[in-house]
Amino acid sequence: MSLNRRTFLSAAAASGGLVALGTSATPTAAAPGGFPDYTYLRTLLTPGQLSYNPTGEIIFPCVRGVYDRLSSALGRYYLYYAPHDAPGGICLAYADSIDGPYTEYPGNPVVSRAWSPHYSVSHVSSPHVMWHEGERELWLYFHGENTTTRLARSSNGVDFVYDRTVLTTSMLPSGTTEASYARVFPHALPDRGARHVMLFMINTTANHRSIGWGWSADGRSWSFADQPLVRHSDVGVNDLSGPHLLTRNGSAFVVYHTDKASGGTIRITEVGADFSRRNHLGVFYRPSAGAPDNGRAAAPAFGTDRGVPYMIYEAGDRLAGSIAIARG
Repeated sequence: MSLNRRTFLSAAAASGGLVALGTSATPTAAAPGGFPDYTYLRTLLTPGQLSYNPTGEIIFPCVRGVYDRLSSALGRYYLYYAPHDAPGGICLAYADSIDGPYTEYPGNPVVSRAWSPHYSVSHVSSPHVMWHEGERELWLYFHGENTTTRLARSSNGVDFVYDRTVLTTSMLPSGTTEASYARVFPHALPDRGARHVMLFMINTTANHRSIGWGWSADGRSWSFADQPLVRHSDVGVNDLSGPHLLTRNGSAFVVYHTDKASGGTIRITEVGADFSRRNHLGVFYRPSAGAPDNGRAAAPAFGTDRGVPYMIYEAGDRLAGSIAIARG
């Protein structure tokens, strides 16, 4: 199947971008910030193919290479995802290549909406798994309800132990109605005594969603900024969500998606190594009008396989899409 390259805004693109080493020796054009120009490859998961499919929708993929971290892993790569609507449920699929094919874990969900005595909520969703090098564990951050982000930990990526609540709207400025879709990354902020940063979607009584952030020394106890990291108004759209942290050439970048009414694109902002910069670089990935994107790409996550960069994302209308992969 022949695929056309998508067009990206190249503002502030650096020379010498990453080159995909695979079947093609042709270098990819640079997306903003000098990152690869990702091109749709294939769909990885659709709700209809899954045994655990309570709501007919799945969102928020997160992929982790576990081949060099876990003994007796089910596959080289673990892909976490979830339905959003009640009852939700944190799910796992695994594969020996990052681009699949993936096998659904038969015991899904690995985390459900009721976990006695810790919580009982309408749904749990938006899994983000971080490898914690110091603890040699996979740390799972997930929401349920949309006001609360929680942490669970695992030594094998399947069996999780509940840890604590790490974020609620009560920890944020007055008027915050939602704080969810959090991702956590190892990233040092020496001036703040931090070794990890959290990015999440924040909603207010004005009903516009922006990107919030926080920092932590240990990934468990957090401090949060009073002001959004990226405001929806900063980039001229109604809603932002699904943030992910990337680093390149000593700087840090936040990649996030916009609402479909604002184009359904994935955009990028350079925040600098210390998160003091706000350099809005524009469109990072533009969805195709046809299937599977249908005008919307969202919740990007990133990984590499044998040196080749990939982006895994939600493709299609919110709560009516699939999990797809693009290659850099």
